[in-house]
Amino acid sequence: MADVLAIAGVDCFYGEVQVLHGLGLTLKQGEVHCLLGRNGAGKTTTLKAIMGLVPARAGSIRLGGTELTVLPAHEVPKAGVAYVPQGRRLFAEMTVAENIEIGLMTRRKGQATRERVLELFPVLRERFRQRSGTLSGGEQQMLAMARALCLEPEVLLLDEPTEGLMPSMIARIRETVASLRSTGVSTILVEQRVDAVLSLADRVTFIENGRSRETVEVERLRGDPSLIKRYVGVG
Repeated sequence: MADVLAIAGVDCFYGEVQVLHGLGLTLKQGEVHCLLGRNGAGKTTTLKAIMGLVPARAGSIRLGGTELTVLPAHEVPKAGVAYVPQGRRLFAEMTVAENIEIGLMTRRKGQATRERVLELFPVLRERFRQRSGTLSGGEQQMLAMARALCLEPEVLLLDEPTEGLMPSMIARIRETVASLRSTGVSTILVEQRVDAVLSLADRVTFIENGRSRETVEVERLRGDPSLIKRYVGVG
């Protein structure tokens, strides 16, 4: 499979504190690529660097032929990258329909796109006129993903999408992420649940102290979890 996203030698800082050190990884077409590491390792910062929310002072982040590091942050979604951060960041007073419309407007997508997205999340059609702040946590996560997918992105970035959800909702979120492979969407997933990573990922990159240490096929981890224990601290 071809690489849809290539990150090489990226340095990022918060003020004068360096948090990413020459970080690099690649994302293949239709792949689910998980980032694993301890808290504070740099996983969320990696996603923010891709989105231009934390500027890269060195290195390259290329989406196909587009160098993302030279784009202002508000142009990155238009280039084909969608981001669902921790906390979802929905407009709580707006309805499900209005939140989805924001996603459609960003890349000037139409009703056909909306219908395709709602097919992935049928419960949102039932809640279409409901204020998003009144949805359950799992439904809010689905809405955040739906809004992102209205961009028709090449790359979807998900930061701990199952955090705090009940098992039934976790299963539905995992099923949706897995189904995106068939649509050609490539996903970078930050996830602390090792069971989710092993059941969902194609490859895993371990991040430690802002550095990408190893990238391995998930089959290797299923047979030998020692890397998980080394970098994440669980067996």
